[in-house]
Amino acid sequence: MSKTLEFFFDLGSPATYLAYTQLPELCAQAGAELVYRPMLLGGVFKATGNASPVTIPAKGRYMLQDLGRYAQRYGVALNFNPNFPINTLLLMRAATGVQLRQPERFIEFIDCLFKALWVDGRDLNDPVALTAALAERHFSTDEILALSNDEEVKALLKDTTEQAIRRGVFGAPSMFVGDQLFFGQDRLDFVREALA
Repeated sequence: MSKTLEFFFDLGSPATYLAYTQLPELCAQAGAELVYRPMLLGGVFKATGNASPVTIPAKGRYMLQDLGRYAQRYGVALNFNPNFPINTLLLMRAATGVQLRQPERFIEFIDCLFKALWVDGRDLNDPVALTAALAERHFSTDEILALSNDEEVKALLKDTTEQAIRRGVFGAPSMFVGDQLFFGQDRLDFVREALA
């Protein structure tokens, strides 16, 4: 395919989860390749001075309502995780590692974690909850932890995060069609137009 959509994502973002539920079909309709680019949102925030909108109470309340509206429009389940904000360092290293070492299971892996976080509301910083979520999809916790501690995987996640920052990313989800940046799951119509 000549058309490509790059999807810079972090599992700890509910807006990213919503975009994730829509992008495969959007890309299929546009005849475009969807390229998943795991990044560390905490690193992006630190480098850009940005923060989650939830840190501003009025904006956070509105955002939760708006995300609920979009979930209803998309016909997907969304339950705001009571453990938010989520430290995703281990999860994003794991996602990077699975993408690098077990690419055939990558979509299943991130689907498992997105569902655990944004449908089931699990605390994936709790080793017991993480192990249970992984076991349901027949992932080995030991293997996943080994991937998360792999130096090549750590370097790749850091590099992807730095690439995102250099390209102007300041939050998640961020999508690129060529050099055009689209931020937010509420910009998918513009993504669709760019791919057309």
